[in-house]
Parts: sequence; structure tokens; C-alpha cells
Amino acid sequence: MKQLPADTVRLLSSSQVITSMTNVVKELLENALDAGASIIDIKLENYGLDRIEVRDNGSGIKAADAPVMAVRHFTSKIHSHEDLERLQTYGFRGEALGSVCAVAEVTITTKSENDDISTQYSLNAQGSIVSQKPTHFGQGTTVSVMKLFKNLPVRRQYYSSVKRCKDELKKMQDLLVAYAIIKPQLRLTLAHNKVAVWQKAKAADRKSALLATLGSSTLANLLPCHHRQEQAEILLEGFFPKPGADVALTSTCVPDKTFIFVNDRPVHHKDIMKLLRQHYAAQYAADESAQKRYPILTLEITVSPSAVDVNLTPDKTQVLLHNKEALFTALEALLVSLYGYRPACHAPAEQIGRGTSSLPSAAGEPEDATAPPSGRASDGSSSAPEDRSVGRAPDGFDSNFSLGDDQTGHVPSEVPEELEADASGPRISAEDWSRGTALTDPVSGEPLQPVRIHQAAEQTETNKKTFNVITEKRAALTAFDLISNRTMRAPLSPAALFEKEARVEVLRGKPSASLKEISDAIDDRWKKLVEDERKTYEEKAQKHQEHHQRTCAAKLAGGWKEKRGSPALARKRKTPLSNQQLLDELFSAPPPQKKPRSPSPKPWQPLPCCVSGLGARLRRLWATRNTAPPPPRGLRLINRLPSQSVWIILRGQRLMLLNPFRVQESLLLKRLLQNQMVPAVTLQKALQVTERGLGGRDYMETLRNMEKASPDVNGRMFISDPRLVANGFQIRVTPGAVSTDGHLEVTALADCVPFLGLEDLGEIVTAVLRRKAESVQECRPLKVSNYLQTEAVRLARQMPTRLSEEDVEDILRRMQEQLGESERTCLHGRPFLQPLCDVPQTERQAKGLFQPLEL
Repeated sequence: MKQLPADTVRLLSSSQVITSMTNVVKELLENALDAGASIIDIKLENYGLDRIEVRDNGSGIKAADAPVMAVRHFTSKIHSHEDLERLQTYGFRGEALGSVCAVAEVTITTKSENDDISTQYSLNAQGSIVSQKPTHFGQGTTVSVMKLFKNLPVRRQYYSSVKRCKDELKKMQDLLVAYAIIKPQLRLTLAHNKVAVWQKAKAADRKSALLATLGSSTLANLLPCHHRQEQAEILLEGFFPKPGADVALTSTCVPDKTFIFVNDRPVHHKDIMKLLRQHYAAQYAADESAQKRYPILTLEITVSPSAVDVNLTPDKTQVLLHNKEALFTALEALLVSLYGYRPACHAPAEQIGRGTSSLPSAAGEPEDATAPPSGRASDGSSSAPEDRSVGRAPDGFDSNFSLGDDQTGHVPSEVPEELEADASGPRISAEDWSRGTALTDPVSGEPLQPVRIHQAAEQTETNKKTFNVITEKRAALTAFDLISNRTMRAPLSPAALFEKEARVEVLRGKPSASLKEISDAIDDRWKKLVEDERKTYEEKAQKHQEHHQRTCAAKLAGGWKEKRGSPALARKRKTPLSNQQLLDELFSAPPPQKKPRSPSPKPWQPLPCCVSGLGARLRRLWATRNTAPPPPRGLRLINRLPSQSVWIILRGQRLMLLNPFRVQESLLLKRLLQNQMVPAVTLQKALQVTERGLGGRDYMETLRNMEKASPDVNGRMFISDPRLVANGFQIRVTPGAVSTDGHLEVTALADCVPFLGLEDLGEIVTAVLRRKAESVQECRPLKVSNYLQTEAVRLARQMPTRLSEEDVEDILRRMQEQLGESERTCLHGRPFLQPLCDVPQTERQAKGLFQPLEL
């Protein structure tokens, strides 16, 4: 025997941890959550095979931990094995980044709270740092994974199929949905090839997160549930399908919408899934298709960390539970309280997962190998299979057995003494019982039939048969026949046939053409068409006309003839005969006019009201209830309008309407203009900055005199002035003469701002030279300002529609502190505050404004 090389061991173990693109996304996502991130953006290229980028705004990686951040078994989550009993994080093994480095190329850009700038690290296969350089990113961490499975050609070949790659993309989306539900405050985005695939904004609570991920139709059929078991310290929460709800709206054919969480960790647990399906499907015992479906629900299990073992599989999606029986007992109690006790699905908690479920096993799940085969007992003797459904009698049951008073038909657990004494009588087989021939009439010998209740028909005044205009129909073509069958297309003219073919050619030559341009081009081509080609289209139109006439004649003769085996024939119902003459009279007769009903008077009653007394009482309530000081300048929050996202505030003696989303737009724009760093992308060919292109010698000197970073080994320097860097420009200063052209080059530009160029650089230098601008906000070019305005609108629209009172008070406070009186409008010029009315101070003023309502 020989010991394997370290590189081989590292590759073998890493290929077990990182098995797919979904595993990479899951590990990086959990690292971001452990870092306290509230915004996570995931970008993919070629389904993740070429590039996976996960960016968050978490705490970042400290500079002291950077050398070992991707080395295997280095972690900040735990320090010893005993810490697993107090585990509060998703990751704990320190294998994720090291395993990804072994099968791909990895770069990490991070910035912590104590760092001045962010740093980008390039890592090798061992997880060690190869190179590092400063970047402009904000606080957080960005992990980029390129060329995944570059040294595993078989696995990369496996994902060469588009279908498998799309399945992986669907798995990533399902994974993000699970974390979006359990983390409502998290904002998630998933993009593939620069196209947004899925996104979820921040939500206020778990219900809002479900609304954003599953939709309103699904949430309307879910019911919040809560159960706590004090002895075993088990807490069960979640949203379950309402009892008796529609199966199509509360279940799916695959388990992708059955979310099970253990201590906020998404897991797959076969026994819990079986118990949930069992109780859900018991409501629809008559529907066989419901027995194979998976309910749409969320189950959150909270237990002590010491009672869970998550170190079971490399992906940490399967767990072992210490007190499994107590958990199943609590879960079954919750399900029974929700769906009721059903013997067909009831089984002791310790038997769950050992074949007691009446549901078929999921695809890919092996059957229990310890159970004997169906119809064969463990000792080798033949026995009927156990049937727990209602109304099924086992073998050996006495033929004189009656259903009793309750008429339920359940088999008793204990056989009465009378039946034991009569055990020597005839026996009923399971086959006879299922056919309905087990119990016979002792007189006639025929099988017993169900009881029929005969109800006398209602006596009418006359025995004249009522004539139904729908069911009594002549054997002739009617309007009902025409509207109940498929429609017929009118024959096309020669010009229409030519237009159908020429439209494709016009759009292929000019895809951006308008409808008028397309119509004019087709008319010109039709007028210039030669005589032979025109005759060809006329012959085609003649054939269409003849085919239409034959079809109409066949319809009038005997109706449509569907092809054999056509699905339309299977779905179509046989229409009964009707009297067409009376049917036409009914449809052609004018509808009867309804007499207008006079509105009934609404009840009213005068109520005594004293404005001064009401104001004194409101002031006392405010003093006892509100400990926080009101917003400055006399703005006081009253309440929110129930039908609109608008709040009523009191400004002095005037009631006004406040739109907090307009305020948030302006606050976001001001913050972006002050602090946002527009990211720059390296250009393939640098742009030279000349005096003529910039505006003159003064502009060139101003640009050269801006703050510069330290020179590199080649003597080149980059301008580090934030007024340039924050606007997406990276300018390199080459060594040499000072006054000649060609020594300033733009090496990177912001690709998120359309058409950003040297003229925008001239706007920045003009602001510095002419207006003596010193802050970043004063040096923003017009294109960058417009881009930041769109970003502010996008961020404001991601706010929850229902803001809490604390959030609105915080918005009011920041509006008073950051926005002046001249800035009280949103980006679209609409005011924040709309006057509503003035509050009267005295009883006389109130009576002067009083007007009786017209009810």
C-alpha cells in the first residue's frame, strides 16, 4: 500500500462536498447568512459552469483571517466538538471554500467594518492566496467561482446537457425560495446570463414572505398553526393547507413546495414527509390522485441544538433527531387538531417510517426490506394484506357480523366473545367482501343490497309535461350546433396570402419596423409583383375558396367528422335535441326591464361630540402611551389610511396626508448621490485623455493635480480622487513628461451607466475647476445622476407595502434632518404632504364647519 498524494486526497474529498452548481450556491449562500447579510445577489453564467458570483453585504472577512479563509478545516463558527451542541450557524466544518478551490478558480473580494477599502484575493487549488489588489466594493463579501469542475471532465461532461442544467437552475430557485421563507428580512436576487430569473424583496414577517414567494392564491388556502410541547422543548410552527381545501391549490406532484425546517435549516426528512402526506391525503380518501400528491406547507421545527445532529451528510440537508418519538407525537397532535382523527391514517408515533403509511412511497425511496412480502406472513404462511381503509373486512371475520348502530364499518381491535364462540361458522374471504357478495339474503340467497330511500314525487296541479326548449330539438342544423363546435376560418384572398409570406421577409430585413412601415412595404411589394407570381397567389386563393365551400357543405350535410382517437371527440358531450324556433324567440326577445328599486332610507342617529374634550383626552392618551418624543417641527403621526399606503399627520392645526414612499425615494437618492460608488469594468483598450477631448490645458492640469495612489512596480499611478472613482472612472497616469498628450488613460469605465465617456469626465473636471466642487455629490455627471435616480426608484419599490408606525416615524425624522423645505418633492416632482383640512380649536369653530350629511 502507498499513501495517496495530498492533491489527490483533496480532489477526492472536495468532489464529494461539491457535487453540482447548486451545492456551490448553497454553501456560499449559507456563508453569507452566517455573516449577517440582509442582501444577497447571485449571478450565473452558463448555468454556473463558467461563473458563479455571490455578493452580500455582511460583516466581511477580517484582514487577519484572510490567509486561511479558504484553507480546509479553518473556521470561525466553532472551536471544538462540544460547540456542536450549541450550534447557531449554518456552516461549521470549514470545508466549503476549500472544496470549491479544489475544483474551480476562486476570487474573493471582501471588506469589513474596520477596513478602509476592499481587497480582492485570488486563490489557488490549496486555498492559499496567490495575489491581492485593492478594489472599490463596499462592505461585504463577493465570491466568484470560475470554470467549475475544470479538473473533473466527466462531471463537466455530465452537465453538458441543457436539460440537466435547467434542472439545476430550478433546484437553485427552490433553494432560494426556502431561505426566502425562513428569512423574511432577506433580499435575494438570482440572475442568469445577465437576465433576472427570480427575486424577492424584504418582507415584514413570514406571511409576507410566503405571499412574495408562493403567491396570493396559494396563501389564501394556508392556515397558520402553532404547537408547543413543554416537556421535550419542541416548538412547531408553520402554514398548513386548510381542511377540505381544493387539492389542486394546496398540493403538487413533486415535493418542491413542502418546506421542512429544523432550527431554521431546510432539511429533507423522509419520515416527517410521510406523516404529513398521510394526514393530508386522509381528507380525500375517495380521490386516488390525492394520495400521490405532496401538500404545499411550511413546517418549522425548533428544538434544542443539542438534540439535533446536522453532521450527517456533506450537504447538511439530512439530520438526526435525538427525541424523535416525542417530535412525532407533537406533530401528530398538531395534525389531528387541524384535520381531525382519522383511523385510516392513525399510527403510533414509533411506527412512523416502518411501513404503516397507506400512501405509496415516493419515487426513488426503497421499500422497507424488513417487512414480509405482501400476502405472505413472516413464518411463511399465506395471509391477506392488512387493509386500514373503511369498510374492508379481514379474513376470518364472522359472516353474521353487522355494522351496528354507528354504521361506521370499522373493524374492532378486539373480537367480542359472541364472535369467538361462533368462529366455527362460515368464513368470509376478503375477495367476497370486496365484491359485495359476502352477506346474502337467507330467503332468496342473493347478495344484500344497500338500503334505498323512496321519496314521493311532488304533486303538481296538472299532469301536463313541461316542454323544455333545450332538450327537445329538431334534427336540423341550429345556432346551438354552430356555437358548440369549432369555428371555421374565412378563405384568404391573394393579397392576404402574399402579406402572410412577405411580412416575415420584411421583419427579417428590418426587425425594428413599425406596423405602418410593414404595411407600406408589403403594399409596395404587392404593386410591383410580376404577373406570373400574382397568378400563383390567385390560384392558391381559389383552392382556399373551394376547400372552404366543401367544408361548409359537409357541415350542413352531417356535421364535423372528428378523426378517430381525437381528444376533442372524447371531451365533446352529446348535445340533446331542442326546439330551435322557441330558442330563437328566447334569444331574440328583448330582456325584461327591471323596475328601479327605490333606495331604502339609511338609519342615522346624532351623536354628541365635544372637540375640546376630545382634544384633552387625546393629549392624555398621547402622554401615557407614547414614550418616544414626537418628530420635530410639530409633525405628529396620527394613523394610516386602511385602503391606501398613506398616513395622516398633524402639522400644527392642519391635518395632512403623507406618502412615505415619495420621501424614501428622495432619501435614497440623496444617500446614493453622496456615497454610492459606481463600479467600473476594465476596458479591453484604454482611452487616451487629451487636452482637445477634455476641453483645454486648464482641464488637463486640474485632472493631473488630483489625488493619486502610490505607484506600482512599473512606476504607473492611478488617480484615487473619490470624485472620479465614485463616478465609475479609473484613470492611469504613466511616467514621462508632464505637458505632452497621451500620459493620461482611462482604463476602466462603469458599464451600468449607458454611453458613459470622456464628455462625462469633462463634466466632472468642469465642476471641480469652475464651481470649486469638493464633494462627490457636486461632481456627479448627468448620466450618473439619472442612473442613480432609477436605482433609488427601484430600491423604494422593494419596500413592504405596509410600513409599521416606527418605520414611518423614522422616515419623518430623517426627512426633517436631511431634506430642506425646498426638497419636499419626490423625483417626479410630486409633494410629500397634501393638505387635508384644519382642526377646529373651539366649539364655535366646529359648529361653523358642521354640515349635516345627506344620507
